[in-house]
Amino acid sequence: MNTQSMKAVVAETYGAADILQVKEVAKPTPKANEILVQVMATPVTAADTMLRQGTPFYGRLFIGLRKPKHPIIGTGFAGQVVAIGASVSKFKVGDEVFGETAFNFSANAEYICIAENGVVDIKPEHISFEEASAICDGALTSMNFLKEIAKVKRGQRVLINGASGSLGTAAVQLAKYLGAEVTGVCSTKNVALVKSLGADHVIDYTKTDFTKLGEQYDIIYDTIGKISFTKAKQALVKGGQYLSPVLSMPLLFQVLRTAIVGHKKAKFAATGTLPTEVLRQMMKNVVKVMELGKLRLVIDRRYALEEVIKAHQHVDSGRKRGNIVMIP
Repeated sequence: MNTQSMKAVVAETYGAADILQVKEVAKPTPKANEILVQVMATPVTAADTMLRQGTPFYGRLFIGLRKPKHPIIGTGFAGQVVAIGASVSKFKVGDEVFGETAFNFSANAEYICIAENGVVDIKPEHISFEEASAICDGALTSMNFLKEIAKVKRGQRVLINGASGSLGTAAVQLAKYLGAEVTGVCSTKNVALVKSLGADHVIDYTKTDFTKLGEQYDIIYDTIGKISFTKAKQALVKGGQYLSPVLSMPLLFQVLRTAIVGHKKAKFAATGTLPTEVLRQMMKNVVKVMELGKLRLVIDRRYALEEVIKAHQHVDSGRKRGNIVMIP
C-alpha cells in the first residue's frame, strides 16, 4: 500500500451493516497542534451502530442529515504516536496513547490525527491496546452516570439493566467500587459473567421482570434504554433516580418533567459532549480504578478491520458481552 494512504472503514450513507466499506484513503497529516497515531485497536460500540443507521433521526442534525459528515466512522482508539506537529509538547513519537474523537469520528482506520489537547492521554503500560481503546465507551460513560450524575454513595442499592454489555460490565464494577449493593439484570447465558464482575444479585430478565418483584432501588441505570422510566419508577425508592444514556422523546419529556415535579427523577446525559478537560480527568479516574484492580474491561470478540461488517452485525444482534474490538 502507498505510504501516503491507509485503510479505513467508510460509511457513505446510512443503513444496515453492509453499507460499510473498507477503503484505501489518504493518510492524515498532523497539523501543528496534532499527533498522528497508528491505531492498534478501535472498538465497535452500540453507539457506532446507531450512528451508522442515522438513528435516532434527530441525531442527524449533528452528524449529517442525508449522509455522514465524516465518512470514516468510529470514535475510540488506542495506538502509538508516529508523528507530531510542530507545536506539540505533551507527546513524543513512540508514546502509546488512547482516547476518543467524539463527533470528529475517523477512528476506525489505520491512522488518526488528534489535537494534543483533545481527549487523549498516555496509555498505562499494564493496560492492553484493546482494553484502552474501549475505555471511552462503557467505562467512561458509566463513570459519568454513576459517580458524577447519580453520585452513588456507599450502601445504596443500584440496579444495572443490561449488565453484560459494554456499559453494563463496567457499571457493575464501578458501582461496587463506589460501595453500592449491586443488582445486575442480564440474560441466562450472562448470569455467571455478571456474578464474576462482583454483582451481589443477578436477575435473569428472560425469567423475571425486576419491576414486579417488589424490590426498590436508589438508582436504576438502564444502560441499554430498554425499560421506560414510567415502568422503572415503581422499583425506585422515594428520591430515587432512573438513568439512561439512550435518549428518546418519551425520556426527554420525563427528564424535563421530573426536573420540576416528583420525588423520582429521570436523567439523561450525552457523556461525549462534555468539555474536553472534564473527559480527560474522567479518563484518568477510570484508569485509576483499573490500576487498583477494581475494574477490568471485558473483551468479547476481536475482528480485523476487513471484518467490520461482521463486527457491526454482532453488535446489532444484541448478544455481545462487554466490548467488541477491531485490530487494523
